[in-house]
Amino acid sequence: MNVWGVHNNTLTTELVDEGFISLGWDNLPDLTTIAGGREGIKVALTAAEPDAKVRSIAGQAGVLTRFRDEMQIGDVVVAPYKPDSTINLGVITSDYYLEPSASAHRHRRRVEWKRVGLPRTLFSQAALYEIGSVLAVFRVRRHIDEFLTVLESPEQSLDVLAKTVDSVADQAAKDDEIDEPRASRIERHTRDFVLETLHKRLTHQDFEEFTAALLRALGYQARVTQYTQDGGVDVIAHRDPLGVEPPLIKVQCKHQTGTVGAPEVQQLIGTQGQGELLLFVTLGGYSRDALAIERQRAGLRLLSGEDVVTMVLENYTELPESWRSVVPLTRVLVVADIAEA
Repeated sequence: MNVWGVHNNTLTTELVDEGFISLGWDNLPDLTTIAGGREGIKVALTAAEPDAKVRSIAGQAGVLTRFRDEMQIGDVVVAPYKPDSTINLGVITSDYYLEPSASAHRHRRRVEWKRVGLPRTLFSQAALYEIGSVLAVFRVRRHIDEFLTVLESPEQSLDVLAKTVDSVADQAAKDDEIDEPRASRIERHTRDFVLETLHKRLTHQDFEEFTAALLRALGYQARVTQYTQDGGVDVIAHRDPLGVEPPLIKVQCKHQTGTVGAPEVQQLIGTQGQGELLLFVTLGGYSRDALAIERQRAGLRLLSGEDVVTMVLENYTELPESWRSVVPLTRVLVVADIAEA
């Protein structure tokens, strides 16, 4: 059994809903009709992309060969999910096939997803470095135990899993050095660092204070409500200095990396008065039902962990020094990488 990393930046919810992994290259026919192994795929790619460089063709052929020939039924898939930067784990259940009815990403394999929507903070930074490959399909070699531990524990809560994974990662670290991130991966690793720091170094009360500080960095007046018996409203924000001019923004904060469901969002909605806006802030993501409420409810915005990280990075210099010392970042110039084959 091998463990494979698969990146898909084109398709989203259909991957889990319909149970598959996929690749693009829709200009190529059914890969099973291309003879000659990797060299045959190179020939097909060269015909389809006559202006492509030799190195690019070689790298593409390697990805397609791995997907068609090297993956096997029973192998494990680690699939970072870009929309909310979570991780899905599954097991391959079919050989390669072409889906002719699909509008994009027709090259596919069936997958039974075992754990979906896992927060990146569940895994060690070294493991996240490894699955940050620039390739669409790659072999996971050095941190297999972390992913298998989670895959084989479907009933365990995230808190219990986190302790188990930490133990596995600590053991692996004794015999392994953390890979340094390449320039092409710097942004993702920076985002992981910010998210992990906000999760592990702040208490829930700290997170409320941080959210207020972040809103002030965005140009709002913001204050934290009484920590207990706040009625589901943790922060009050407004544009005018006195807070008497509409709109008033009521904010609920959840210092967690798990999934926020519809009932929690409905609780915040229950506090909304006429002309007031609502903001839900978490370090995790939201269920489909919660996101459906956001689409249907005027004046409601759900901020995920990725949204929070984006706001931190875009407004970092406006944050007070006390918060910048908690999340220390430095702007650097790096030499761009040449995509690996």
